[in-house]
Amino acid sequence: MDYRSMNAASHRGDPDPLRRAPEAAAMAAESCHSRSISWFVKSCIPADPSRHISVPVPMPVPISAAPPPTTSFCCPSQQPPPISALPDDLILECLVRVPRASLPPLPAVCRRFADLLASHAFLQLRRARGLLQPSLLAVSVSDHGGRFFSQAMLQFRPGQQQVQVAALPLPLALLHCGSSMFAHARAVTLGREIFLVGRGATLRVDALTGAARACAPTLFPRKKFAAAAVGGRIYVAGGSARTAAVEEYDPVADAWRVVAEAPRRRYGCAGAGAGGVFYVAGGVAVSGDGARALEAHVCAGSVDALHVASGAWARPRALPGGGCVMGACGVGDHLYVVASHAVELSFWRWHGGAGRGSDLRAGGGWVALEVPPMPRGSVGLGMAVRVAMAGIGRDTVTAVISAAAVRGHNVVGAVPFEGMVLAYDIAGGKWSRAPDLPPGFRRAACAGVEC
Repeated sequence: MDYRSMNAASHRGDPDPLRRAPEAAAMAAESCHSRSISWFVKSCIPADPSRHISVPVPMPVPISAAPPPTTSFCCPSQQPPPISALPDDLILECLVRVPRASLPPLPAVCRRFADLLASHAFLQLRRARGLLQPSLLAVSVSDHGGRFFSQAMLQFRPGQQQVQVAALPLPLALLHCGSSMFAHARAVTLGREIFLVGRGATLRVDALTGAARACAPTLFPRKKFAAAAVGGRIYVAGGSARTAAVEEYDPVADAWRVVAEAPRRRYGCAGAGAGGVFYVAGGVAVSGDGARALEAHVCAGSVDALHVASGAWARPRALPGGGCVMGACGVGDHLYVVASHAVELSFWRWHGGAGRGSDLRAGGGWVALEVPPMPRGSVGLGMAVRVAMAGIGRDTVTAVISAAAVRGHNVVGAVPFEGMVLAYDIAGGKWSRAPDLPPGFRRAACAGVEC
């Protein structure tokens, strides 16, 4: 009991407030445990937090009510407990309300904070409060001052046209890796995490907190390969003249294994996952044991499809009109592809039918969609176009497009650009221009995630 409580007690006519202090302390010790505090705080939280407005009101303490500096009636055991004494559910209620921009440093506060922020309960609470939204994240790795680090992470929220950039330092285990390890990396989303799969290195990034750690690299070094998530696991194929192996990554075991052999060895291909199928599209088919013995022939308009559950391969019909696949992504049961036809781009959707082996050929078909809007002269002879695609939720397809003149070609009237973002509304069937990536996001790997 403090000095102010004694004052109040004396005004009520209590003859000896000091005599009652030990009794009050004992009652408080018996009634104030973590479970009681938890239920008490929960009962104070309104049913609809959006309708509750908290207004801080200053409460000055009168000088007459303040205890003398040399006198204290509070025992050390009655001091307010530290935050570590609070139950997990109360700490989660506090952490959930932290803005995303302030989340990255919190895992470093203590191990308990790190575990709670990484829990599924934290994700569910933020989703229930409307603090999660399908977003596009672009990750780029560069060399700066002799130390290799991820340059930034960009977030694009469809419909709000917002861009947020945050620093993303590489873990110590990857500091020795050169920037070429992630020069043509592929970004794949599993839950709230993005896996940046490079040439002999893999980076695992938490989209909410920005925490990054090194993971097991692929069994075979790959460059410009296909990668996608299907059924909670990551699949990669192509990008190597040494092998046609398809690798599968288990995020729980942090291990890769070979699960199939691709019909063709592709280089410069795009990957997508949709309806339980891993699609490997476009690129150039290569064969041979050495770099000098390579034989290449164009298969840029073809697609190989692996039904993951059965392990059966199918080859859907090639793109109509001889188009070359530039980028691909999956949304729901559909495969979306941006293709090049020398002087223009096209946009297609493929539905794989039942999604079982040969049904991919018989049950599906290509449907032409609205052409992506491109700057005049950006697509044509002498221009090199790169496209990175990602599905955002179940209603948006994004394409990050860059164009530059091919070395040795002087294209009149063409203006090179990097990181132009286009968003396609699946329900409305229309493309729209989104904010461009900031300067420095060269060859960024893109993925859709809820954060």
